[in-house]
Amino acid sequence: MLFNSGAEAVENAIKVARSYTRKPAVVAFDHAYHGRTNLAMALTAKSMPYKSGFGPFAPEIYRAPLSYPYRDGLLDKELAHRRRAGRGRATINVIDTQVGAKKTSPPSIIEPIQGEGGFIVPGRGLLAPHCWTGATRTTWCSSPTRCRPGFAPHRSDVSPAEHEGIEPDLICTAKGIAGGFPLSAVTGRAEIMDAPHVSGLGGTFGGKPRSFAAAARWAAIETIEQDGLIERAQQIERLMTEPLLRLQTADDRIGDVRGRGAMIAIELVKSGTADPRRPR
Repeated sequence: MLFNSGAEAVENAIKVARSYTRKPAVVAFDHAYHGRTNLAMALTAKSMPYKSGFGPFAPEIYRAPLSYPYRDGLLDKELAHRRRAGRGRATINVIDTQVGAKKTSPPSIIEPIQGEGGFIVPGRGLLAPHCWTGATRTTWCSSPTRCRPGFAPHRSDVSPAEHEGIEPDLICTAKGIAGGFPLSAVTGRAEIMDAPHVSGLGGTFGGKPRSFAAAARWAAIETIEQDGLIERAQQIERLMTEPLLRLQTADDRIGDVRGRGAMIAIELVKSGTADPRRPR
């Protein structure tokens, strides 16, 4: 379905997921950002500047931990390999404690790479299905393009979900999918998308005139493919990370260098510590 903004796509994805699972609870994750509408703010973790003073927010939103390799001590690859499955199980345990995941199977919404949360790339393999063994079926609403993670020009692959080898039940896309034209979408299997009652989903503009919206979307995708922008994003990643990693070696105030494609960040810390530097 086509909509107008990322937040609108997120809200409608939640409506679809709740209709399909018949469960009101929704699980969101630490450091998440999902938009500035009321439900999207409820799903968002950070208070200032997104939520402060704007409550009360939509109920039945539960928060679970997600991998943050620099802060989790998972930068060591061997350590990460041993702990990533355990981290997935720990997340499921939190969900089960808060909402009874094994009984109620709540829908979850996740950014495979977090944008506003700090360009955080979860530990490799954390989102893989084997890390969630033991959990009952959950409807995953993946937001790979909700915010700064962008679409392929900023990414080293078309979808972070593909990169992680997962198959979300629903995917929210926005921003780069139409080359600047205000357009978003919720995509999913027919059995899930058809769960809401007739006329339960809609909007004043409904994604603008469908033919124009579709043309804008396909034009953006064709440009990505024809101009080799995925390969260009991989090249930009190398051009940015290699000198930043050298700089990190020379300056211990750079605690972490992370990201994929052209979406690269450094995390600044106080010299000799892992304490975050705060702007004065």
